[in-house]
Amino acid sequence: MLKFFFMMLVMMPMCFNKKMYWTVQNLLFFMSFLFIFFNYFSNYWMNISYFLGSDIISFGLILLSIWICALMLLSSEGVYRNNNYYSFFLFVIMFLLLMLYLTFSTSDLFLFYLFFESSLIPTLFLILGWGYQPERLQAGMYLLFYTLLASLPLLIAIFYLFNFSNTMNMFVLSSYSVYFSMFYLAMIFAFLVKMPMFLVHLWLPKAHVEAPVAGSMILAGILLKLGGYGLVRVFSFLVFQGLSFNYWWITISLVGGVLISLVCLRQTDLKALIAYSSVAHMGIVLGGLLTMTYWGMSGAYTLMVAHGLCSSGLFCLANMSYERLGSRSLLINKGLLNFMPSLALWWFLLCSSNMAAPPTLNLLGEISLLNSIVSWSWLSMISLALLSFFSASYTLYLYSYSQHGKLFSGMFSFSTGYVREYMILFLHWFPLNLLILKSETCMLWL
Repeated sequence: MLKFFFMMLVMMPMCFNKKMYWTVQNLLFFMSFLFIFFNYFSNYWMNISYFLGSDIISFGLILLSIWICALMLLSSEGVYRNNNYYSFFLFVIMFLLLMLYLTFSTSDLFLFYLFFESSLIPTLFLILGWGYQPERLQAGMYLLFYTLLASLPLLIAIFYLFNFSNTMNMFVLSSYSVYFSMFYLAMIFAFLVKMPMFLVHLWLPKAHVEAPVAGSMILAGILLKLGGYGLVRVFSFLVFQGLSFNYWWITISLVGGVLISLVCLRQTDLKALIAYSSVAHMGIVLGGLLTMTYWGMSGAYTLMVAHGLCSSGLFCLANMSYERLGSRSLLINKGLLNFMPSLALWWFLLCSSNMAAPPTLNLLGEISLLNSIVSWSWLSMISLALLSFFSASYTLYLYSYSQHGKLFSGMFSFSTGYVREYMILFLHWFPLNLLILKSETCMLWL
């Protein structure tokens, strides 16, 4: 694992060379392919060094991080073209990738907390530095205070745990059990905010709408998954408390998912709609994860990876419309089937992935999550049925409103995409639909 860490470190000075933008991006793709070959698909931890190591969960999420970061550079070509401080932009993205890599691959709980919080700083820089509207300051503050306030109790809980067990190693801690409800709350609340759970989700739509395309991609693709990953790691020693209290969070998530889906149906902003749909998806992931069943854990992991690719691709599409039309409003972004005919196919493919249509990885994740939540309580069927129905509704609404209808009179001629843009969309969609053929790595890892 250290070899990839050093590879990233060496790439950091390259960011400040004038002609290195595409070199760094190509190296990231190279690194993701290299990383695939370093996987010895076992159910145990592998590639262990002094403080790093990876198992199947962290392997999938690290691979997703490197992949999404490479695609971020590919889709932020406007920053490079307009000479908008692209060296610093490159550096911020590389630093963010480094923090994410260390978060997912560390085996020490305190270091996990440290890197988990450090990933906040480059994200804040992305939003404040390259965001679109003046409200990005407010969005940045929301992001900072929600996540920092929630994760202070986590730090105290980690110190308490160290005092109690004299170790911070995640493998050793999994054999402990703590029967202390305040400790349970302190351990998981930071991750619930990061997911984000309904009621503490308000920072997410704001951050998404104000962030540049790269910021939206990394937020939807990776940063929401940090919460899920953290929960998977800490629930090994919170089992007894989880059995007592988890039903609260599952209830909030499922009811919240339905309400958020209804909120999606009222959106006129492309980005806000996709951002709220992320909250709905993460609600069902959280519900499945907290049932603490085998199906739930596997389904949550599968849907996290699938949602990372799918949501990131949708944000790219929204940005392509925004670059052409200068607006994200659905009142102006309509009739795009006439304006950008060749991009309509990609809208269709990624929207159908968002609805969990076969053969996407989303389908596998959602089926196993439905299984786990219904086996936990059959009453949840009601909210799950509504959630599935409304998520199909808002995705259809997004697709039909943006592609059909009368063209906005301010537009002229028609516009096809660049090869670069088709490349980005293909590289989001292709792994999403191909990975279902290798689904045993998602489902057989415990």
